[in-house]
Amino acid sequence: MANNTENTKKIRWGILGCGNVTEVKSGPAYQKTAGFKIEAVMRRDAEKAADYAKRHNISKYYSDADELINDPEIDAVYIATPPDTHKLYGLKVATAGKICCIEKPLAPSYKESLEIYEAFKAKNIPLFTAYYRRTLPRFEKIKAWLDNNEIGELRSIRWNLTKTTSEQDLSKEYNWRTDAKVAPGGYFDDLASHGLNLFTFLLGDIAAVTGYSLNQQGLYSAKDAITACWVHESGVTGNGNWNFGSPKREDIVEIAGSKGKITFSIFEDEAILLSNDEGDTELFIEHPENVQLHHVERIREHLLGNSQHPSADASAVQTSWVMDKILGNL
Repeated sequence: MANNTENTKKIRWGILGCGNVTEVKSGPAYQKTAGFKIEAVMRRDAEKAADYAKRHNISKYYSDADELINDPEIDAVYIATPPDTHKLYGLKVATAGKICCIEKPLAPSYKESLEIYEAFKAKNIPLFTAYYRRTLPRFEKIKAWLDNNEIGELRSIRWNLTKTTSEQDLSKEYNWRTDAKVAPGGYFDDLASHGLNLFTFLLGDIAAVTGYSLNQQGLYSAKDAITACWVHESGVTGNGNWNFGSPKREDIVEIAGSKGKITFSIFEDEAILLSNDEGDTELFIEHPENVQLHHVERIREHLLGNSQHPSADASAVQTSWVMDKILGNL
């Protein structure tokens, strides 16, 4: 493993793939975290890589992933490429012996996710997955309500996520998010992974799951309509519906207990609502400007041995297992 993790030294990061997610959500978070520095970025288009590096005040850029991964001045690598390349790059980073954070989902399949996880585990190298909602204060508050038994004994969770068909979908313009070779579940892979991973953070691991998935619209190769039911090891039951050809966008999660319920959204910037015998409590907790900031700061604390990062365990692998079960791939 890179040995540059002492308090007095900066951990020098390289980013593979500097697309939209890295512009505001994640890239600046690495720059703002004490003890971290983005040393280099890589994009296959050298001109775009150079432009990103210039705009974000980063000294080096590459158009070849291997050059960045094996750069001796890079201690850690953040993989922000589409999921079908996560295994390829993840295993190369593990071979290079460097700290790694991989965008979600960890890989397009449970099998590949497990391979990545085991490669880092075998070398005792820290691996993080960008399930950053586990570190956002809004969702930490929900967990605190649950841990404090604000709604009594937990009974069930349900999630309804729908969105309208986009102009890009209708035009049949290429979109890797709906290419079955990259994301078999389409938008489900990109979006549902966030919620399902968060649910295991809030309610514990999922013991059993089943689902149905199909392509109702015929606009692209990936699935666009998915439904599922599951049970957590704690006995809490769950059900979900994800449809990406609906008349309106909706994102509603409800956790029910013996004495009340908690209602919230995974993606919408809305208040969280606690309803119990004492009445309704509505809280709006703002996300940071760079939404992965707390996630990245917690990576630093983990590397210093100050705390355990909530996405540094096998939870991302379990999320991949759950998704493969829902899609009928296992």
